[in-house]
Amino acid sequence: MATNAVDETEATQATTDEKAVDTTESDEAPQTEVPAAADDMKTKDESPSGVGQGAAAVVSAALGVVSLTGSWIGTVASARQNLIGQLETAQNAGVAQQIQAVYGDAWQTTALWGGLFALIALVVGVVTLARPAFGTPGRIQAPWIKSVAWAGVALGVIGLFLAVLKYTDVLLGLPSAS
Repeated sequence: MATNAVDETEATQATTDEKAVDTTESDEAPQTEVPAAADDMKTKDESPSGVGQGAAAVVSAALGVVSLTGSWIGTVASARQNLIGQLETAQNAGVAQQIQAVYGDAWQTTALWGGLFALIALVVGVVTLARPAFGTPGRIQAPWIKSVAWAGVALGVIGLFLAVLKYTDVLLGLPSAS
């Protein structure tokens, strides 16, 4: 009988202890989670997200592609220069002068616009890559941003190189009139 009384007492104490533990845990859990969530929200709002850098990297790469493929404004400027060359060239002008005025100037205008887009792509890409050096210490730039920015820089360099070659007639120069 004494053993049964001891067992019942231990069972009662164990049940009471479990209830006390359960009550304590349920009361403390919501209190610790709420301040932690509030602290996380403050930290996320205060730290920069890198969206601007990502957008700048994509813009740099897009401008690099435009410098290589041509742009609407370059096409319009080329057509305008072609028209000006036709209007200003006299009927009795030599063939070489007519070719230069009608086609050569338009070709160089296209090269100038391509070079301008390449230069902008190069500058935006370099600024995007250099931005973390002037930002929050310890903040790491996302790898995809670096990759896209480097692509923009590379396309800008290639576009600028090709624009210079086109403008100086080293690449696809005008045919001779003789």
